Amino acid sequence: MGTGGESLQEKGRHPLLLRRDQAVLLVVDVQERLHPVMWNKERVEANVARLLRAFQVLSLPVFVTEQYPKGLGPTITALRELVPDLRPYEKLHFSCCAVWPLMRDLQDLGRFQVVLCGIEAHVCILQTAMDLLHSGYQVHVPADAVSSRRELDWQIALDRMRRSGVVVTTTEAALFELLEVAGTTEFKQISQLVK
Repeated sequence: MGTGGESLQEKGRHPLLLRRDQAVLLVVDVQERLHPVMWNKERVEANVARLLRAFQVLSLPVFVTEQYPKGLGPTITALRELVPDLRPYEKLHFSCCAVWPLMRDLQDLGRFQVVLCGIEAHVCILQTAMDLLHSGYQVHVPADAVSSRRELDWQIALDRMRRSGVVVTTTEAALFELLEVAGTTEFKQISQLVK
């Protein structure tokens, strides 16, 4: 216990922990022609799916982008099936922050924590993370829910983001931060996702 003996309720939680009332999920460019060539693609697909399901269980906002879908195809079927009313934001810029409708919708929510996942870590994820930080958002990147074609690009991107102020985490850590407490129906549902 720290000095002063304040309880968690009195003091509040650490500001870098995810909060349900502030978090949104941004799934970046997990598309049919891009996803198959990613390093560790099965792990990334599974963890992005876990994040999508958990955000639905918790009734938290989800945004999805697609980079040049005419050339790279739509979001992969396995993820599209999890979000029946999916309306992805199409983009040509690598940074999602250059997509005005997305940024407007994000700003309208009044939330400041963005959980960022998808591909590629060293291009769209990195540039989006940096621009979100620059715009005043707190960015959380689950390392096991992002990838690049090459492992080195993935590793360097995570290192750069961490040094720049991004919270590099894991899917499971992010989900349990959002849950905050055991013994609820939501806890039971999300615990099943991470088994």
